[in-house]
This record gives sequence, structure tokens and C-alpha cells, in this order.
Amino acid sequence: MKIYVVGIGPGSSEYMTPQARAAIEDSDVVVGYTLYVDLVSDLTSGKEVKSTAMKQEVDRCRMALDSALEGKNVAFVCSGDAGVYGMAGIMAEVAKEHPEVEIVTIPGITAACSGAAVLGAPLIHDFAVISLSDLLTPWEKIEKRLRMAAEADFVVCLYNPKSKKRHDYIDKAADIMHCAKAWDTPCGYVKNIGREGEKAIVCTMADLKDNDDIDMFTTVFIGNSATKVINGKLVTPRGYKNI
Repeated sequence: MKIYVVGIGPGSSEYMTPQARAAIEDSDVVVGYTLYVDLVSDLTSGKEVKSTAMKQEVDRCRMALDSALEGKNVAFVCSGDAGVYGMAGIMAEVAKEHPEVEIVTIPGITAACSGAAVLGAPLIHDFAVISLSDLLTPWEKIEKRLRMAAEADFVVCLYNPKSKKRHDYIDKAADIMHCAKAWDTPCGYVKNIGREGEKAIVCTMADLKDNDDIDMFTTVFIGNSATKVINGKLVTPRGYKNI
């Protein structure tokens, strides 16, 4: 009995790894958030499918565990990479009393990588990935991470930059990072990465504020002191000589 915790990437089939596809095909049951299960519907024919709405992560883990304890192989699908803001960690916690169930993490392409590819090459040097969602992390801790990442001159990739309830969080993040980053720092954001309606914008940090184009399906990239725009693409130099 196995639970494959499968990162399916941004959503479209060309972003899914052969390993992820093979894990789903090897499974008897597919579990996940409704949207993500729909995205792999071409692989679920003849399989038992279990899904829930958002904010029911623990319930989905228990569904997966219950099916595995029945002797079935389970594909627990999530977007991006299963180990980056994904379900691999919580699945391990829920199944901790059942070492007989093998938990196999299947990596996928996370938004930091797929979004960076759309924008150009902003993550070529050291970078930090920070989620602005305070559902599970106190805002005070997020604020500290933003400030220290800015002071350390990391390129910063922001997940969950804005939602209806957190409409001004990207504005707050920009204000915080202004402690060490100039308003004209090259930045960019990508909406609906790898899905219909994909959109990429190169801008400055000042342009991130009061920006109604940014939503919960957007990944934001804030450059470091060396990041530049080359032929319309966002690029962070690695520092090679003689270029």
C-alpha cells in the first residue's frame, strides 16, 4: 500500500513529469482538491476519485490514508511541487501512526520555477520564496521574513500575494521590503502560470502597489540589487566575468 503525494505542476499536461503521470496511473484511488483532480481527469478513468473543496486539507489526507489502509495505492494530487507549500508534509503528519503505509513524494514544477521561466531568468542567483498567506503563519513572522530577505538582497518570490480578504498584503510587502530595496527595483508577476489566460508583466516594485491585476492566481518576483531587464525579460546575473 502506497500513497503517492503527487505534484502535478501548474496544471497543463506538458508541465507534468513522467514520474507524476506514472504514479497516477499506478494508483487505484485519486484524491485531491476538486480543481486539481479535474486537471488530471484524463488519467482517472476507471479509478476511484475522492475530492473536497478548499481548506479541507486534513480531510483529504485522511481520505488518502483510509484508502491506503484498505490496501489500495493512492495518488494524492496537488498543484506545483508536493513538497513546496504542498501536501507532502501534512500527509506525513496524518499518517505518522501508520508506518506500514509507504509515503512517496513525487516532485513537480513549482510556481517559482515555472513563473520564472515565463518572465526570463530572475532566479539565477540566491532567492527566497515567501507566502503572504497568514492562514497558517502569523503576519508578524511573514513581515520579519520579508524584511530580512530584503536586507540580505535576495531575489524574492511571493506566493499568495493577494485575495479578497488579503487585498492589501502585496502593498504591505512592498512597503516592508522598501527598507532595503528601491522602488525602481525590477520586478515581475505571472498570472495563471501554464493555464489558459497566462499573463506575464515586467514592472518595478512601485508598480506592485495598488495593482488590481494581481490576484490569488499570481506569483510575484521582486529582484535583487543586480536584477535587470534585458530585451523585455527579467534577468538576475549570476556574476560571471567578461560578459
